Amino acid sequence: MKKIILYFLFCVSLFYFQSSLVAGELKTSTDDLKYKKVYFAGGCFWCMEESFEKKEGVIQVNSGYSGGDTKNPTYEEVTYGNTGHFEVIEIIYDKNKINFKDLLDHFWINIDPFDSRGQFCDVGYSYRSVAFYQTIDQKDDIKRSIVKLEKKFNKKVVTFIRKFDEFYKAEEYHQDYYKKKFLNYLKYKNACGREKKLNKIWKS
Repeated sequence: MKKIILYFLFCVSLFYFQSSLVAGELKTSTDDLKYKKVYFAGGCFWCMEESFEKKEGVIQVNSGYSGGDTKNPTYEEVTYGNTGHFEVIEIIYDKNKINFKDLLDHFWINIDPFDSRGQFCDVGYSYRSVAFYQTIDQKDDIKRSIVKLEKKFNKKVVTFIRKFDEFYKAEEYHQDYYKKKFLNYLKYKNACGREKKLNKIWKS
């Protein structure tokens, strides 16, 4: 009986060992996938979603929340609570058509990297700008780009650099809001003065 139990335990251990190897192989193989993801926070995710979805090589953009501790937060909790989350976009892109550096460059010209209060008319912690990294190379790319910006503008960039942890997709009515509620979105965007401020920063 004792031998049977030992044999059973051995078989179970072998199964979990083989499973872990397979999982490791799958995890490694994701580096070779055609589509990759990157995450940025730039104030109102409606506006960021619109801009990135028009970028060649981008497959899809999702609005959501990241950077905090609260699991599955709601829009109200992120905006008015103390979740630690930011309004974030998840960008799914074709690595054969565009890369992280290209997306990072596009991120900068769609935000005010010198605004420590939020972004444009949206004030508050959840509207702060954040560049998330998933690898050391991405972190280094972000740091180098910040050095260049500070040298060019002679100002301190206050955009956060954060290690990506988890993304929580926002409520469905936020997804593609600029398409679903075009007139409402346009009214908000114009009233916020986002385009005018961006032109002043990046085209001056």
